[in-house]
Amino acid sequence: MVKITGVNFTENGKIYYFSPGKDSEKYTKGMGVIVDTARGHEYATVVIPIGEVDESRIVPPLRPVLRIATQRDLETIKKNNERKPEAMKTVQEKIAKYKLNMKLIDCDFSFDGSKVVFYYSAPARVDFRELVKELSSHFKMRIELRQLGIRDEIKMIGGIGACGRECCCSAYMPDINKVTIKMAKTQNLSLNPAKISGLCGRLMCCLAYENDYYAEAGKHIPKLGTEVTTPDGKGTVVNINMLKMQVRVKIEDKKKDIVTFHDYAVKDIKFKNNSGTEDKEEEISEELKEIIDKN
Repeated sequence: MVKITGVNFTENGKIYYFSPGKDSEKYTKGMGVIVDTARGHEYATVVIPIGEVDESRIVPPLRPVLRIATQRDLETIKKNNERKPEAMKTVQEKIAKYKLNMKLIDCDFSFDGSKVVFYYSAPARVDFRELVKELSSHFKMRIELRQLGIRDEIKMIGGIGACGRECCCSAYMPDINKVTIKMAKTQNLSLNPAKISGLCGRLMCCLAYENDYYAEAGKHIPKLGTEVTTPDGKGTVVNINMLKMQVRVKIEDKKKDIVTFHDYAVKDIKFKNNSGTEDKEEEISEELKEIIDKN
């Protein structure tokens, strides 16, 4: 095991591990620190004051936390943030000047003021060599243009999802996890693209949250159309509720020509175990296929 201090460079961003400094016993969650990175000294926020992780999770070399951020450091960060609006406006004007098909999203000045990174999205590769030359001349520092994917763009700018809450990726997810269409099918959700796609046009991140529960529950509950034996006789499952572990069963009395529907707890019925049975393939629209391919 290796002793570490976990920090992130942006709010709700990915956690990076650093070697604790000499003042590690003073670290508290949310405290600002200065760390040594491949890009030079950077300001970061403590997420894990002190902890231990397996050596296999460390990407060498394990760089150190240099010191706790001072008031002067905080003033430097404030000044860098105050420069952003004017810098963004300048770059927007230059992009329009060269008629480049790119969307400027955000910018980030390095802690030491030697470099500025501009984040953008674009449908195709952009030749911005002339743009970089002009920006270097204007800002008198190193310029870096970094292209973002659509998911990273939404994570950076944020937004309100269909649930009425802030997008999970920008609210608290350090990493964007892989989401598959199988997760939606496991949870018996509609395969309508409009209902299972997020602002990014990809499958919603929240599909993964309860997937483990539904996958396990699915092993112990009959599928739709399954013939089951109930206290009231044999019938066919027409609806399932995995959260309550209940099923609705249609029971036909052919002699009396009567059809009734009853709700039963899974423990009160008998049916063939789902293990070994194959999922019924559901027809997927072309629109949904495109979304799945993008994921």
